[in-house]
Amino acid sequence: MSHAIAPMRTFSSVLSRTPARQCQRFISTARTARPTVPRLQAQPQQPLAQRRTYKTVEEAKSKYRSGPFSWKAGLLFVLTGAGLLWYFEHEKQRMQRKRIADAAKGVGRPKVGGPFELIDHNGNPMTEKDLKGRYSLVYFGFSHCPDICPEELDKMAAMFEKVEAERPDALKPVFVTCDPARDTPPVLKEYLAEFHPKFIGLTGTYDQIKAMCKAYRVYFSTPSKVEPGQDYLVDHSIYFYLMDPEGDFVEALGRQHSPDQAAKVILDHMKDWQGKWRKD
Repeated sequence: MSHAIAPMRTFSSVLSRTPARQCQRFISTARTARPTVPRLQAQPQQPLAQRRTYKTVEEAKSKYRSGPFSWKAGLLFVLTGAGLLWYFEHEKQRMQRKRIADAAKGVGRPKVGGPFELIDHNGNPMTEKDLKGRYSLVYFGFSHCPDICPEELDKMAAMFEKVEAERPDALKPVFVTCDPARDTPPVLKEYLAEFHPKFIGLTGTYDQIKAMCKAYRVYFSTPSKVEPGQDYLVDHSIYFYLMDPEGDFVEALGRQHSPDQAAKVILDHMKDWQGKWRKD
C-alpha cells in the first residue's frame, strides 16, 4: 500500500512545479519581448509675447519695481479723491444753508422782517427799501445797556470787519434801539461811533419801534412807570438778524457764534446768493 502512494506523491509534486516554471518562463519572455517606443524630441516652445528690451539695467529695475501703477497715477488718484470729498462736503454745507434760509420763507411759518419807517442816527428817514440790494445785519439793543450790548456791538464790529475785508460794501450793520425815549439820533450817533464808523443807528417813536420789533419777532420790555430822569434797563432779545438783499430773513446768529464763525456764515450765504446786488 505504501509503495502505491509514493508514485502518486511524486507525480503530483511534478505537476505542481510545472505550471510555476511555465509562468516564470512566460513572464520572462514577455519582459524581453516588450517593444521599445522611440522617444519624441521636445519641440522648442514659441515665446508668448515679445520680450521687452531695456537700454540700461537701471531702467529694467525701475520698470520692474513700478509694476502696473506709478507714483503719478497714485498722486492723481489721491488728488481726485480729495477733490470729490471737498465737492460733496461743500455741496452738503450749501444745501444746509439753503434749507435754513428757505425755512424762514416756508408756508405757515411766521415771517421775520418787513416794512418799517424810522430815523437814522443822522436824522434822515429810513425804510426797509434802503437796506435792499445788500445783506444787512440787524441788532436790537439800547445805548444805556451796561454790559451785554457793548459786548455784542464789539462782536458785531469784528465780524463786520472780516466780511468787509473780503466783500467790501456788501453788508450793512444796523443797530435798532429798543429805548426810543432816551436814544435820540444824536445819542445814537455818539454811542455807535465808539464801535464802528459805518454802524447805522435807527430810532423813532415807541409805536414805530414796537412795530419793527414785532415784525422781526424781537422781544423787548421797558418798565411801565418810570419817573423823568430815572435810570432803567430794557430787557430784549440778543440776536443778530441776517437779511438778504431782497429783505428776506436768512439766519439768526446768537451768542454761541464767535466773530470768525459768524463772518464765515455771512460770507457763505453771500457766495450762495444768485440775485442782484446794489451798485451804488
